[in-house]
Amino acid sequence: MASGWAPDGAVQDQIDDTVTDGVLRARARIPTGEAETHCLECGEEIPEARRRVLPGVRTCIECQSARDLRPANIGFNRRGSKDSQLK
Repeated sequence: MASGWAPDGAVQDQIDDTVTDGVLRARARIPTGEAETHCLECGEEIPEARRRVLPGVRTCIECQSARDLRPANIGFNRRGSKDSQLK
């Protein structure tokens, strides 16, 4: 149920757009192309098995694990409440 000037289904449209953005962001992070032989961050050799399993891999397991722990940039907030804009 929409409220105010929003059309019916506006909330679902926001949810769908947020999910679509998340999927596109995740797909963009998948490496493609030729795999590196050495890690771009530490310079250590990337094992052959990792390069076969992950085409386009750029980092070793240790460096990728550290990258995965970093907070991700979520993008912009579609919610219109004042409290959500303060974050």
